[in-house]
Amino acid sequence: MAARGSSFLSQRRLASIGRYLLLGFFLLFVLAPIYWMFNTSIKPSSDYLAIPPVWFPDEPTLVHYEAALFTYRGLQGIINSLIVSLSATALSALLGTLMAYSLARFNTGGQHLSFWVLSQRFLPPVGIVLPVFLIYRNLGIHDTHFGLIMAYTVFTLPVSVWMMFAYFRQMPKSMEEAALVDGWTRWQAFWRVAVPLAAPAIVAAAVFAFIACWTEFFFALVLTGRTAFTLPTVFRSFIGFQGAQYGEAAALAIVSLGPSIVLGVLAQKHLVRGLTLGAVRG
Repeated sequence: MAARGSSFLSQRRLASIGRYLLLGFFLLFVLAPIYWMFNTSIKPSSDYLAIPPVWFPDEPTLVHYEAALFTYRGLQGIINSLIVSLSATALSALLGTLMAYSLARFNTGGQHLSFWVLSQRFLPPVGIVLPVFLIYRNLGIHDTHFGLIMAYTVFTLPVSVWMMFAYFRQMPKSMEEAALVDGWTRWQAFWRVAVPLAAPAIVAAAVFAFIACWTEFFFALVLTGRTAFTLPTVFRSFIGFQGAQYGEAAALAIVSLGPSIVLGVLAQKHLVRGLTLGAVRG
């Protein structure tokens, strides 16, 4: 018995060591590129291609951050991206919540409308960007925040609707029915009962919509110019005929990680619940 118990403890210890090794490898795989990007953003230009590589610069500098934010107008790109991404995320969450609730509770449009909504996301952006560009130019909303917000809202709405639809569909109707029996209207039951209960799914959909808007490049490249350009389009300025500005690109990339990380940390609790309870169950 003692030998069997000792063998069992050894197997558990080996399994625990294996898990920690796997976790360590995963962290190294994820964090090593981020560290190298940060390292590139603070080291002098002469150290970019040094052999052996410079892992810890002797004279760190912030000149690349200053150039990326002001010379290359990276700060303006960040401001534009925040305006467009936050506005499109709010619209996508609001419209997606209303549409998903209607589909789940009233079977609006029949059995297959929900999948048809999701199928709109299957269409590649390159297939519609030219007609959208021509429409925007004729309407006078090319290179405007409003035009990009509308495009991003349509772009993110199908996934938001699908995620929240799955959550509303598996959420019991009893509490809403009890509110209706107590004399509440359907709108009151929706806003005061259904929406708070579906908060994890709404937050998860909003986080995905924000990240999609924050990192989107193709629509921003075609539908904007020198006024409403977003952060991803600024990176094309770092590659020219005389070479690439690695330090400036790395500095702006480090800055661009901030909003996504902050949003993920703040919404972590709701994000996990929304993904496991709503988006996965169908």
